[in-house]
Amino acid sequence: FLLVSVLLAAGGCGACGPGFASPLDAMKGKCPREEIIYVPCIYRNTGRQKPDFLATVDVDPTSPHYCQVIHRLPMPNVGDELHHSGWNTCSSCFGDVTKKRNRLVLPSLISSRIYVVDVGTDPRAPRLFKVINPEDVFWRCDLGYPHTSHCLGSGEIMISTLGDPAGNGKGGFILLDGETFEVKGNWERGDKSPPMGYDFWYQPRHNVLISTEWGIPKCLGYGFDPNDLKKGRYGCRLNVWDWSRHTYVQAIDLGEDAAPLEIRFLHNPEAAEGFVGCTISSAIHRFYKTECGAWAAEKVIQVPSKKVQGWLLPEMPGFITDILISLDDRFLYFSNWLHGDVRQYDISDTRRPRLVGQVFVGGSITKGGPVTVCEDEELQDQPEPFVIKGKRVPGGPQMIQLSLDGCRLYVTTSLYSAWDRQFYPDLIKHGSVMLQLDVDTERGGLSVNRAFLVDFGQEPEGPCMAHEMRYPGGDCTSDIWV
Repeated sequence: FLLVSVLLAAGGCGACGPGFASPLDAMKGKCPREEIIYVPCIYRNTGRQKPDFLATVDVDPTSPHYCQVIHRLPMPNVGDELHHSGWNTCSSCFGDVTKKRNRLVLPSLISSRIYVVDVGTDPRAPRLFKVINPEDVFWRCDLGYPHTSHCLGSGEIMISTLGDPAGNGKGGFILLDGETFEVKGNWERGDKSPPMGYDFWYQPRHNVLISTEWGIPKCLGYGFDPNDLKKGRYGCRLNVWDWSRHTYVQAIDLGEDAAPLEIRFLHNPEAAEGFVGCTISSAIHRFYKTECGAWAAEKVIQVPSKKVQGWLLPEMPGFITDILISLDDRFLYFSNWLHGDVRQYDISDTRRPRLVGQVFVGGSITKGGPVTVCEDEELQDQPEPFVIKGKRVPGGPQMIQLSLDGCRLYVTTSLYSAWDRQFYPDLIKHGSVMLQLDVDTERGGLSVNRAFLVDFGQEPEGPCMAHEMRYPGGDCTSDIWV
């Protein structure tokens, strides 16, 4: 732990500013393996009037507290729905010795509050540093429902949003000062903006930012209604922005049932391509820069739907909810929240991903449940219920995070409380879990680490929903190299 503290105080594992000089330095550097993970935990829609909290989980197998929550930082309000967190600074600021990765930014998807947490003073016991009230976001930016937070090479912090303060769809970005965390205003300029927002990734070497669209916030809050697809209430586009001018320049249509969520460029900052996961269509699209300088997309993976009885619809999509890419840009991982599997693809040929690893860790199609699979293009039989350490895991794999060396893939099972309640009522009742998969980084392959289970159903304040994961030293979805 002392070594980790020294490295963090020095700004991560790099010799200059925070983070690492390159993705391969991060992957093959001399940093120790992750020892703790920060996980936002949600009580909204569980029937328990408790504030969400940030859990610190011990993931050091040599520790007596392995697989335990060692600290809880409750937020000062109820009903926030903490979602995707981000750092105050990352490898995009590697050359700046004045920067330190010591604050975790926690947007609240429903309340539109933004919490800034001090993780530098005591990494194992974070403390609240600042609260950005929703009215500051509403008045300064005319935006609400913040989602993804990324640090910029300028030292500022940028947060994407799903809509406006009234819950209508509107794609935009909040800009925060990286020192004071005051709301500076909007990142975007000009009169054009996309009708919805969600996730984003930027790549200055190609003068581009690309954002995705989930849905209209005031509709999402009531759960998933398939009729909303035909009414245009779910997103279907990748939205391309001119990075230097901050202007919206192009839309790429992925199909009306797409609902593109997480977007990841390849980590190599020279690369002009990446992947996006589409939830409802259960497809992975590769996006890329064309010879003429515009951007385009092509579908490279399709998870077949399963014909079923006893479910919301006669066909059940995989429901891809999270994707990530290993730091060496060799493997793509994603989770099928409804089908219940996590997949690993070799993307050495980015146009022809090859499935090399797959495990089922829950889902809606397990044997003995209410859903009967009538026709399945991939499986011969319905998977067995997933049981680990005597616990039958409710829900399906959702958020994923990969260790820097690519050897360990962590998984949590909560998507969004309104949808958790609709699709997995047992998840609300018994709480979500955190799992760890071992990765074969040579030939490809996934296997469950049977010694690892964090059961958030056993929390002192009652079962809760665990969401995205962050390591103190940075990870595969928070660092961008410029």
